[in-house]
Amino acid sequence: MAAPLNPNQNASQQNKPDDFIAPPCSESYKILYQDEQLLLIDKPSGLLSLSGKNPLNWDSLHHRLVQDFPGCTLLHRLDFGTSGIMLVALNKATNAALTKQFQARSIEKRYTALLAGHLEQDSGCFEGAIARGEFPRQKMCELSGKVARSDFVVLERQDKPALTRVRFAPLTGRTHQLRIHSLHHGHPIIGCDLYGTPATQALAPRLMLHASYLAFDHPETGERMEVECGCPF
Repeated sequence: MAAPLNPNQNASQQNKPDDFIAPPCSESYKILYQDEQLLLIDKPSGLLSLSGKNPLNWDSLHHRLVQDFPGCTLLHRLDFGTSGIMLVALNKATNAALTKQFQARSIEKRYTALLAGHLEQDSGCFEGAIARGEFPRQKMCELSGKVARSDFVVLERQDKPALTRVRFAPLTGRTHQLRIHSLHHGHPIIGCDLYGTPATQALAPRLMLHASYLAFDHPETGERMEVECGCPF
């Protein structure tokens, strides 16, 4: 899921080696909305949000965007395999105003996901504290973790194989929150390389998680902006 950018991330975590090499991504980003203050982008699955420390991971959404929008900044990020809406500031004032909205949790986000098996409940909430695990994974830990909650609504149940399409509305923004919660409740997200099983990974060529909705207050007009992005799976 999306996580706010954190320049003060623990130094030991920042210095961990990253052996992951992102395969080339031929798919382009799409502009969903544009004005003088901001962009709303549809990021494809398989594209890094930010360029990695490994010099081979130079290609990213941000790297591509600055070619056309010098000085732009990402307000948050999506995991490499996650597709969908991302919010981009085109100047420092917009970046500061939108950062405050993220910090105040007034920005609403929804995701569409495809889970293994059939969820029994039609709606509910996944809860459980999340802490840093062995890089790059996170883990459930009530003692050292931070509170994490994700509301869900079942959209569809499929058979052969048994799958459940859900809409997630995360109430917190922990790293890998939706993926960890889904696994913890026995229904990993299809195609997940970090928290899935070989069987669930084999069911899809990508992580079946898509940022489908974002709502925020426009930093200049104050208008409540609601943007949707159709799910590609």
